[in-house]
Amino acid sequence: MIDELDEQYGVNNCCRAFGVNRSSFYAWLQRQGKVNPAREKLKALLVKHHRASRASAGARTLAKQLQENGHRVGRYLARSLMREAGIASRQRRRHKYKSPGVEALVAPHVLKRKFDVTAMNQVWCGDVTYIKVGKRWLYFAAVLDLYARRIVGWSLSMISDATLTCEALRMAVELRGWPKDVLFHSDQGCQYTSHKFRNELLKNGLRQSMSRKGECWDNSPMERFFGSLKSEWVPESGYGSEHEARADVQHYVSRYNTVRPHSYNDYRSPVTRERLAA
Repeated sequence: MIDELDEQYGVNNCCRAFGVNRSSFYAWLQRQGKVNPAREKLKALLVKHHRASRASAGARTLAKQLQENGHRVGRYLARSLMREAGIASRQRRRHKYKSPGVEALVAPHVLKRKFDVTAMNQVWCGDVTYIKVGKRWLYFAAVLDLYARRIVGWSLSMISDATLTCEALRMAVELRGWPKDVLFHSDQGCQYTSHKFRNELLKNGLRQSMSRKGECWDNSPMERFFGSLKSEWVPESGYGSEHEARADVQHYVSRYNTVRPHSYNDYRSPVTRERLAA
């Protein structure tokens, strides 16, 4: 009965409903000669990709990765294989960060949630989050190009101030070849409303836009990136040292840009999408 229902409900759910141990069910299948070697091989490959993503990848992402390896796998088959393997995608944890300080120079909401842009270096988004390091916080500022959702600049510091965001912006400007008239969008955190950050934008010929106060969805691409970082990569207990945190976060940025499939890019990585557009 279980072998007839597993495609629809999954082996785990069926075994639980019938009070059967999953390993016993597979042992029975093997005795019956019903184990499909090709399916088991596909399942092993799916588990490998899942582990490489630190348990963050879901059925859609895993299906796309298997397709890129030449396998005909849809999201429903991938979901069934995940159930059989007893694995699941990690869920995003709530984003808790709030920027300290007072408002200074608040820019108008120019972007107005128009997140679909037609070329690189039209709109960049920025934000700051924090990561637990022992009993302290490591602050992470990032700059994201909206075109392919690529992280083009970042900075890490134990102090959350305008210097942190200016360093991330300078990295983006240099990496992208000093483009002009880019619209830079952020929330109203004190790091972005400071005179120091405003002067950095003006010096590099960039325009400024800010989310409305209390409207986190006005900068949702950045919220999504930080949500993915914390749910997919950062250990729930944080890091033991600043050096460990810096190295691991930078490793995630590299993976996010070059390897991790993004639904906005039709499950291509940001770097791949930019190359296709070049």
